[in-house]
Amino acid sequence: MRIDVVSIFPEYLAALDLSLIGKARRDGVLDIHIHDLREATTDRHRTVDDTPYGGGAGMVMKPEPWAQALSAVLADAPAPRPMLVVPSPAGAVFDQAMAYELAELDHLVFACGRYEGIDERAIDWAREEFDVRPVSLGDYVLNGGEVAVLAMVEAVGRLIPGVVGNPASLVEESHADGLLEYPVYTKPSSWRGRDIPEVLLSGNHARIAQWRRLEQLRRTAERRPDLLARLDTGALSDAEREVLRAGGSAPDGKGN
Repeated sequence: MRIDVVSIFPEYLAALDLSLIGKARRDGVLDIHIHDLREATTDRHRTVDDTPYGGGAGMVMKPEPWAQALSAVLADAPAPRPMLVVPSPAGAVFDQAMAYELAELDHLVFACGRYEGIDERAIDWAREEFDVRPVSLGDYVLNGGEVAVLAMVEAVGRLIPGVVGNPASLVEESHADGLLEYPVYTKPSSWRGRDIPEVLLSGNHARIAQWRRLEQLRRTAERRPDLLARLDTGALSDAEREVLRAGGSAPDGKGN
């Protein structure tokens, strides 16, 4: 997958050289390019913003630098209609399902807005060459799109084959099946007076799988009950229904 990010703070994206994403970048699994929007300006002050028409506080990013920068991306990596992701509090909320959807694409381009946002004409112009998708991390406002891009590139990039060492770990994560992940433990089995659930020492994989499923339901009911609206309750077992009826109260890890 090729990923291009356009920002006035390219150094903000240095974190993409770290951890699994950085390794995948060095190994050529992810082809990531960071672009400085100011390189697409023509005046000596490298101006990328101006006052908003109609008045109001703040500044708006000018359309021409964006058109120039995005045209340069297309010229460098000609491909049929890459996806242009525009981080914006007015966009659709990013979730795991969207991460999987974006991970299926060959080329993602991220436009990191700043100030009061990007002149809407630049977004409209981009639709001629890109599939444009405004995306939000949640119902809050950030200073710019860079933080959102770091989160989205990591969420999408780790789904690309070869980025995560053990692909099976992706299947058991939070949101992979619409529920939060079950709690995890490691050695020692007893730590500072706290023991791990007995079922995890049983060696009975069926019991462990059942316990983990119940813990997923319990944790989701406690922390993110909104996610349960998507659940097919008709397919639940009696034990799973009981956890939901109890409002997420924890199983003891000793049952069958």
